[in-house]
Amino acid sequence: MIKLFSIFIIGAGLWACSSVNTLSVNSSTEKLNASYEANSHIDSLIKPYKDSLSVEMNVVIAEATTDFIVERPGSNLGNWVSDAIFVNQTRTVRLSEPVFVLLNTGGLRASLNKGPITTGDIFKLMPFDNELVWVKLPMSVLPDIQAYLLKSGGEPIANARVENGVLKLNGGKESASHFWVITSDYLKNGGDKMTFFARSEDVVLTGKVIRNCLIEEAKLQGVLVEDTVKRITF
Repeated sequence: MIKLFSIFIIGAGLWACSSVNTLSVNSSTEKLNASYEANSHIDSLIKPYKDSLSVEMNVVIAEATTDFIVERPGSNLGNWVSDAIFVNQTRTVRLSEPVFVLLNTGGLRASLNKGPITTGDIFKLMPFDNELVWVKLPMSVLPDIQAYLLKSGGEPIANARVENGVLKLNGGKESASHFWVITSDYLKNGGDKMTFFARSEDVVLTGKVIRNCLIEEAKLQGVLVEDTVKRITF
């Protein structure tokens, strides 16, 4: 009798374990199927936008007759980017005080290869949504910027030059007490240790993303304007 009772208990236990395992497997399978169906639905919703974005990124907006690369203390790519920004921002502005562009070499994330230039190429060059800003500084800050450029080994600049280690602003008047720097909001806020911007006396937000500015100027140029002049010499 005891043996029969033991066999019954063991059998019931095995049956219970078998039932639990079966339920667990079925439950897991149902969750996987539900997840797959949900992902498939999301993919079908995203696909038109993904395809549209892919087409937009492949649109040819200009042409490069040579490779535009970035290097220190200066390069044709750094010159092109900074010049494009300067022209874009001052085209309809009457300048009463010295103005120049200052960017950071690390912000240029890709070269522009010889041949067709697409929207996607500019996105690779400038993948960040940094905004262009104008920063007003007193002339007493100029030596600090000069020291920074010498220490860093050079950064992209436009409408200015460093000759034999001395920073000079193009069109700068000796009587001027202030000057403007066109730069990114990232650098204006002290990025890349550009702490001299903390001494700003005025800041104008353009609401314009740098990348969009470069796309506009590339389209207007048609063929990217190359400038190989070394703007920084030590």
